[in-house]
Amino acid sequence: MQGLHRRDKGSEMSATKFEDAMSRLEQIVQSLESGELSLEESIKVFEEGMKLAKFCSQKLEEAEKKVTMLVKESDGKYTQSPFDAGEEENLPG
Repeated sequence: MQGLHRRDKGSEMSATKFEDAMSRLEQIVQSLESGELSLEESIKVFEEGMKLAKFCSQKLEEAEKKVTMLVKESDGKYTQSPFDAGEEENLPG
């Protein structure tokens, strides 16, 4: 089983796609839940999972920063503004 802990972290993560990382993370969860891994292998797989979780979290944050939404101004015109999850309840509606 080749994990992220056996490769150069920078090159591995830059080549990893979000979807591939999520798929591997699901496999890791299943293998840990099965209880069939030795303690040593469980720790290695858990460490790989933590790195993947961090990678996925960073990718989601990057995507959120890229998202913009159209906001209708009081004069009826639309302007673009950066998405801010904390401002969702303040949207006109």
